Amino acid sequence: MGFDLNEAGKRAKEAAFLLQSLSEEEKNKGLRAVADALCDNAQTVISENRRDIEKAETAGTSPAMLDRLRLDIKRIDDMALSVRQVCDLKDPIGEVLSEATRPNGLLIRKVRVPMGVIGIIYESRPNVTSDAFSLCFKTGNAVILRGGSDAIYSNTIIVDVIRKALKSVNITPDAVILVTDTSRQVAQEMMKLNKYIDLLIPRGGAGLIRNVVENATIPVIETGTGNCHIFVDESADIDMAVNIIYNAKTQRMGVCNACESLLVHEAVADRVIPAICRSLKAADIEIRAGQKAFTIAPGSAEDMVAASEEDYAAEFLGPVISLQVVGSVDEAIEHINRYTTHHSESIITNNSENAERFLSGVDSACVYVNASTRFTDGFEFGFGAEIGISTQKLHARGPMGLPELTSYKYRIYGNGQIRN
Repeated sequence: MGFDLNEAGKRAKEAAFLLQSLSEEEKNKGLRAVADALCDNAQTVISENRRDIEKAETAGTSPAMLDRLRLDIKRIDDMALSVRQVCDLKDPIGEVLSEATRPNGLLIRKVRVPMGVIGIIYESRPNVTSDAFSLCFKTGNAVILRGGSDAIYSNTIIVDVIRKALKSVNITPDAVILVTDTSRQVAQEMMKLNKYIDLLIPRGGAGLIRNVVENATIPVIETGTGNCHIFVDESADIDMAVNIIYNAKTQRMGVCNACESLLVHEAVADRVIPAICRSLKAADIEIRAGQKAFTIAPGSAEDMVAASEEDYAAEFLGPVISLQVVGSVDEAIEHINRYTTHHSESIITNNSENAERFLSGVDSACVYVNASTRFTDGFEFGFGAEIGISTQKLHARGPMGLPELTSYKYRIYGNGQIRN
């Protein structure tokens, strides 16, 4: 028999009603049990992950995507650490956001509450499975997970470990349910399961996110796709710029906060471009440059190839980066706002006025001054594990921690008031 999505939705909804009444102490007990179980079962998880890796290698999957998929002892320890860090985060449920007493004596409180059931459709990275669970669980939400076929063995064992750990401390294992049918048809059905799912979060490539946004009948938070820019202003410290660009591009290429696009002010391009080329060439990065770059730095021509219009909008997720020369900070802002996916952008500058102009003018979730875009991450922001990085503007934007997985309700206290 195939996977019964309606039955899964019903179980998740029932679990959500139980989870919303758990105390913070009870939730933390469940999280600690899950973290311990991940470490205790690490070799089993790695064994199942190896099946996914072997399948991906046979299919010719790129090294960057294999890196996203692969688990080892360190990554599993990091997964467990992320779960434990969620224990240390303050439980937002029950927080009084505001309160006021009306002239008629009614006390009205706005209180943070769980969303209910959260659905997550994602690709590759198995660590998303435990991260998504821990954040949803801490906020009293049940979660239905639908990973990709490329990580089905990894996701199945991780969810099995989580469910058994929860059951061992008398918490409903249906706090997390994995959709084991990875067919496109079931994914499409999940996008319309608004009877049970209160919020849907896609994590993956542009195609997945676009499909969910265009087809879901459930409220959606767009996450992920990262055409992240770094602009080297005319006042920039060139050594700093080269170091930041190298880190943002090469520290980990297959992630959404890696730098994919470079902009260089024409006043310093003759010095910056050769330095960037030398640095990125050492890491075997292909630079796809606009014609102006070849004109200003002809000596670096052999280290660059001509860029197409599509390159300026691309999320490469690999050893490729685009390069364009601009005449001002305003031109840089205009270029970024034309091609951005609204994720993360950075300016390297010693001019505070240009820095503020860039911060105000760039329409992205995270905008940096003199820092790598790789810091756009829930852990780096102090949120613990993250559910994703929202590139939209409603409800949540940027790295999504615990508060972004909640809603609120009004609690009204009276002493006999009636409306005339």
